[in-house]
Amino acid sequence: MKPALAFRQPHYPKSWQELPNGSTVLSAIDTILKPWWEKFFGYHLLKVGALSHEVCTQTSPIKHQVSCCVTRKLGKGQANIVGELDDLPFLEHSVDVCLLSHALEFSLDPHHVIREANRVIIPNGYLIITGFNPLSLAGFNRAIPYRRKQLPWNEHFFSPMRVKDWLHLMGFEILSDERTVHSSLAGKMSEHFVAKYWRQFASNYFTSFGSVYVIIAKKRVLPLTPIKPKWQIRARFNPVKVPTMNVHPSKRSHFSSKTK
Repeated sequence: MKPALAFRQPHYPKSWQELPNGSTVLSAIDTILKPWWEKFFGYHLLKVGALSHEVCTQTSPIKHQVSCCVTRKLGKGQANIVGELDDLPFLEHSVDVCLLSHALEFSLDPHHVIREANRVIIPNGYLIITGFNPLSLAGFNRAIPYRRKQLPWNEHFFSPMRVKDWLHLMGFEILSDERTVHSSLAGKMSEHFVAKYWRQFASNYFTSFGSVYVIIAKKRVLPLTPIKPKWQIRARFNPVKVPTMNVHPSKRSHFSSKTK
C-alpha cells in the first residue's frame, strides 16, 4: 500500500471545469446527495475546497452555509473564508455538516484533512466525502503513461475502502457508500446507444466499479459515565486495652512489693 502523504504540492482545481467531464461528475454527485440534504439538520454547513463550493445544497434546511478555500476567487463565485484545507480556521465542535468533495486527492496529507474535519464537526455531526475510485475505468487511466501527467490522474487516488477505514479509526459510522459515473472520464462521454447501454448496465451490475464514490458518515462520540466508588463505613476506633492499665496505682505498688 502506497503512503498517503504526497511528496509534492498538488494542484487543486478552482472549478469542476478544469477536470475532464467535470460537469458530468458534479451532476452525478448532486443527484446522489439531493435526498440527503433534507436529512441533515443543524446551524452550520461547511464546504471545504473550491469543488465543494459548487456542489448544490439549496435543498438543505441549514441556512448558514460557508465555503473555505485557499483563494477568494473561484471558478464560480467567491469563497466566504480563505484558509488551508488541513488547517481549518474554525473552533472545535462548531460545524454540523462538513463536505469534502474531491479534497483528498489534491492535498499533501489527506489524513490531516480528515482529522481537521473531525475536529470541527460536532458530536453526531455528518461528514461527506467524494473522490475518484482507483478501482474503476477512470482509475485505470493512471496506468497509461501519457495520462499520468494529466489532471487528475497525476494525483493520488484513494480507494473507498481505505477512506472508510480512516473514518472507522476516528469513530465515524458509515451511513452510505455509493458509486456513480461508470465511465473512463478520459474523453467526451458518448451519447451513442451502445455507450449509454453500457453505463446503465454497469451501474446495475458493476456498482462497486463506479469512477466516483460518495461516502456519508456520522460522527459518533460515546459519552463517558463515571463509576462512583462504593462507600464503605470505616470500622469504629477501639484502642487495645492492656491488662496493667486497669490496675489501681496502690494495688500496682503492693503487687510490685510482694514480688520483691
